[in-house]
Amino acid sequence: MKRIFQCLATGWLLMACSAGPGPGLPTDSDILQRIAAPEFPDVSYDIRDFGARADGEIDSRQAINEAITQCSARGGGRVVVPAGQYLCKGPILLKSRVNLHLEAGAEILFSPDPHDYLPAVLTIWEGTELYNYSPLVYAYQVSDIAITGRGTLNGQASQGFARFRPQRSEMQDSLRQMGIDQVPVRERCFGERSILPPSMIQPFGCRNILIEGVTILDSPYWVIHPVFCDNVTVREVTISSHNLNNDGCDPEYTTNVLIERCVFDVGDDAVAIKAGRDQDAWRIGQPTRNILIRNCEFKSKCNGLCIGSEMSAGVENVRMERVRISRCLSGIYFKSNLDRGGFIRNVHVSDVVCDTVRTAFIRFETNYHGARGGFHPTTFENFRIERVRGTSSSECGFYAVGTPGHNLRQITLEDVELRSAPTPYVLKHAENVSFRKVRINGSLMPEQPAQTESSTLKSY
Repeated sequence: MKRIFQCLATGWLLMACSAGPGPGLPTDSDILQRIAAPEFPDVSYDIRDFGARADGEIDSRQAINEAITQCSARGGGRVVVPAGQYLCKGPILLKSRVNLHLEAGAEILFSPDPHDYLPAVLTIWEGTELYNYSPLVYAYQVSDIAITGRGTLNGQASQGFARFRPQRSEMQDSLRQMGIDQVPVRERCFGERSILPPSMIQPFGCRNILIEGVTILDSPYWVIHPVFCDNVTVREVTISSHNLNNDGCDPEYTTNVLIERCVFDVGDDAVAIKAGRDQDAWRIGQPTRNILIRNCEFKSKCNGLCIGSEMSAGVENVRMERVRISRCLSGIYFKSNLDRGGFIRNVHVSDVVCDTVRTAFIRFETNYHGARGGFHPTTFENFRIERVRGTSSSECGFYAVGTPGHNLRQITLEDVELRSAPTPYVLKHAENVSFRKVRINGSLMPEQPAQTESSTLKSY
């Protein structure tokens, strides 16, 4: 970890942009002034005092949750998980003013049996509200919570939830139709026979959240998934989880988020910023905004930074800087389709190194797969991408195809270089697009790129 950040801090990554981020774009200070990690009383509760056993075989869930309950009821503090393995047959429920602290050498082994995560709780699955399996670590409408330390949370999902195959299933389709039809959420009851896996960590409707230092393994689905939250810090977290749909961190309907000094080695997108899906998100109407991602390393089977495709309540004011992205499908990816509506705007990406990509190095996608035939174009507006380097793309350097009559707007690339790509760029239905010192295949691209014939890349 230390070596990675030393590398990120050298060379051209230190160059400052004297012109600033540009009109309407957030600065670091704009976002950071709204974010502060919670503080806790200097009081500790050892889970062994509540009956936890560090043998990896006897269920310690009741002891962990009782320690959390007592800590919260007495004014808060630290619930300590000492070194050793602790079996947890069901979800951990965080409560206000509690820091769940995993000491070095501590590992919580979550049960792989899906039935241990019932009864169903209120949650969100791929942008739609429902009652489903509890996330493995869940918090509901509480404040000042944390997961810290140098220990490990092991979801063991490859033995259970990860065997589910929800994509393109009747159950997935049924849930999405419930969202479209605005079926009351209380009637969207999944769980007992559900094949929709839960998130690993999900604070739901919470304020003042810190996740710091821990290692997370073998998640059922999206790994860190704050929903309806405010003031979230994810710092120095290592994720190694390669199951299907294992996004690293997915803030959704959430404001004021800092993700820094993390290593995400995941089976799907490293960071995917979300804001709900279609009619459900329009009803809720809570944009995701003020997100800062910096000094991280992404190793992804899919994409590096993504916004979407569930973004129907809107995403705005996003910064990503000083990030290293290894092999992936697309490096920097903004995705939606004609069902989504909403907006993606005010995005600033800088000082990024991306190795090889399979599809597009930088990609704006308005025809993401799974559309149901609606016509609710998404507004894409005000993007600045600068000081970005890439080695190669198997398909395209820069791909930006808008919707006829609803152009992509105000996209600036400056000091961007991609060494190799079969197609330098595809640009259609876009306006106010500017290339400044953009080199692809060793050639300087025109500052005012011409529209091209549109083409289709495979969606991921």
